[in-house]
Amino acid sequence: MAEQIEATTLIEAVQLFLAELEPELKGRRAFHAKVAGNALAIVARELAQQPQAREQALLAGVMGQDAPLDTLRTQMCEQLRAGTMGAATPGLVDALLAVALGKCGVDNPRYATFKRLAGPAKA
Repeated sequence: MAEQIEATTLIEAVQLFLAELEPELKGRRAFHAKVAGNALAIVARELAQQPQAREQALLAGVMGQDAPLDTLRTQMCEQLRAGTMGAATPGLVDALLAVALGKCGVDNPRYATFKRLAGPAKA
């Protein structure tokens, strides 16, 4: 019985196929191949970095409770709006910066501000 192929292996195979095909394409099809390749790169980084799991852990630490990510986000927003949580809340600013950097690291790790804030280890 063959083992199931990992998602990252499949993504890499399709990326290689698109990279080989791209020089043969022109116009709209070349553009769409480039967009597809970029989308696959984002998916691969998301699978590797798991930014939502990290966000859940960071927000759980700030909120002082273990709950689903959507719940933590909602409660944090409610507390920010109510003024019961803010920049002076211990760990909040650091957690939000880490969350933003995590998302940027998945979406566009070549972004200059991300590189500057994350340093060479994360870029």
